[in-house]
Amino acid sequence: MEERDNKTIMCSVLFLDIVEYSKRSVTGQISLKDRFNSYLSTAISSVPITDRIILDTGDGAAINFLGDVEDALKTALSLRESMLNEDASIDPPLLVRAGINLGPVRLVRDINGQPNIVGDGINVAQRVMGFADVGQILVSRSYYDAVSRLSSQYTGMFHFQGSRTDKHVREHEVYAIGYPGDKTTQLPPARGAAGMPWHVKFGAVAGGLVGRFKQADPRQRALYAGTVALSVALIGALALKLAYNGEAPVLPGADQVQAASGIQPVSAVASAAPAAPHAESKAAGTGSTAMPTA
Repeated sequence: MEERDNKTIMCSVLFLDIVEYSKRSVTGQISLKDRFNSYLSTAISSVPITDRIILDTGDGAAINFLGDVEDALKTALSLRESMLNEDASIDPPLLVRAGINLGPVRLVRDINGQPNIVGDGINVAQRVMGFADVGQILVSRSYYDAVSRLSSQYTGMFHFQGSRTDKHVREHEVYAIGYPGDKTTQLPPARGAAGMPWHVKFGAVAGGLVGRFKQADPRQRALYAGTVALSVALIGALALKLAYNGEAPVLPGADQVQAASGIQPVSAVASAAPAAPHAESKAAGTGSTAMPTA
């Protein structure tokens, strides 16, 4: 590290954020951070200490990999697998967003004399992480270009997500990480038939919808709102149909309307009238269709 101090180098940066960390109680934050640190330590155990610099961000971490460019990818996948295998009953659930970038950084020393990193490489990694949905791993175009050409194993691991604009009006092309052959941005199942924990599924879907809504312009937001309203209406109509087993429900207020108008239902009038002669004839087999006289 000493020979690298105050030098600008290219390195891959993995930026991690614990979702809704600040909203938790102190006890909840301690639980989240302890589990996060444990899983992260396991994920980077194979990376030499001289090839990594870890910066604690409070609600997450930024890991700078000075050696193999693949280390950031392997660490992110290992961390995600550990969280997927976590007991779903643990509260609060550990939900993390991740962003990876390959860019220039400068190695410096912080106020305590510890190794630190500054520069565009770590800044872009944080921006890319900010575009990620809950449980999602996004990478920048520069990292994608570098790692996707290292091995054919990585060919199907990335799915282009489009261009995103950060708060500084800077465009970033981002790619989502999946497993080989996985063409979706959803988290891959890690428990066989059981699939993902329910809180990860819900968090991923909800986070994705909220993220897309925030990034949409006013016109698109109005379209999204209309789509949601229509979906709710259709679901409500289907629920009513199932509740009544296909029969039309009785309209509320019908009895009150009949009582106020003094008009009896047709069924009531028919039951109060004397038996019609032609009805008796039919019962006797005469087949008469003569109308009853007044």
